[in-house]
Amino acid sequence: MWAVAEIVSRFDVVALQEVTGDLRALRTLMKTLGPAWRFVMTDNNRGSKGSGKRMAYLFDASHVELSGLAGELVVPPEWLSEIAPDALREQFARSPYAVSFQAGDSTVILVTLHVLYGSKPGDRIPELTAIARWMADWARQVNRWHHNLVVLGDFNIDRQDDPLYRAFTSTGLTVPAALNSVRRSIFADPGQPTLSKYYDQIAWFTQGRAQLINMQLLSAGGVDFVDHLYRDVGMTKAQMQYRVSDHYPLWVEFGQ
Repeated sequence: MWAVAEIVSRFDVVALQEVTGDLRALRTLMKTLGPAWRFVMTDNNRGSKGSGKRMAYLFDASHVELSGLAGELVVPPEWLSEIAPDALREQFARSPYAVSFQAGDSTVILVTLHVLYGSKPGDRIPELTAIARWMADWARQVNRWHHNLVVLGDFNIDRQDDPLYRAFTSTGLTVPAALNSVRRSIFADPGQPTLSKYYDQIAWFTQGRAQLINMQLLSAGGVDFVDHLYRDVGMTKAQMQYRVSDHYPLWVEFGQ
C-alpha cells in the first residue's frame, strides 16, 4: 500500500484498474494520500466477465477539479452490426468510464477502460474496433466545446503493430512515441526488439477536428518499481504482482 501511495502521489490524476468490491484498501490509500485527494468510481461490473471489479479516478483537488461529466459509455444499438460482420454483438463487458477534469483553462475528458481478454487474441478485436470508432466520433464533438479527450487503460494488446494494435489505432488514436519503448508488464522480456505484453496505452487524436486543442505533450514514461521493492526478502515477480501490480504504471505530462 505504501508503494502504491508513493507512486500515485506524484501525479495529478490517476486511473486505477480492477478496484475490488471491498473498498477498505482504497479508503486506506485515500487516507494515506491526504485530505487534498478525492476519488470517483464506477459501481461493480457485474457478471462473470466483469469480475466484480470497478474503475476509479484518484485526483489531487489542489491541482485539478471535476468539471461536470461522469458516465459509462454504451454502444449505440445500430453500431453492433455495422462495425464488421459478426463483430460486436453485445455491450462492452466493462463499460468504459469517462470523467472530465479541469486544470487552468484546459478541460480534458479521460476515458479509462479494460478490454475483455477473451479465450484468444482475435476475441478482443471487435471491442477494440468499437472503442476506436466511438472515440473518434466523440472527440470530434467535444472538440467543438474546447474539450480534449484522452483514452487510457488496459487494452490487452499483445504487441506493438499486431492486429489488436491496428484495430485500436484504426481511427487515428495515437500513442506518444515516448511510450513505445516503455514496458507494460513486469513479465515482459526486456530483450525483445518489439514490446510484448503491450497491454496498457495512453492515446489521443493528433490530426483533424478530434485533436487536442490547448494541451501540448511535455513528456511521457513509466514507473519501474520492481527493482525498488522487497529487495531484502528476494521476492519473485510472481509474488510481487499480488502485492503491488503485474503492470507498470504509464504516465504523460501536458502543458498549455
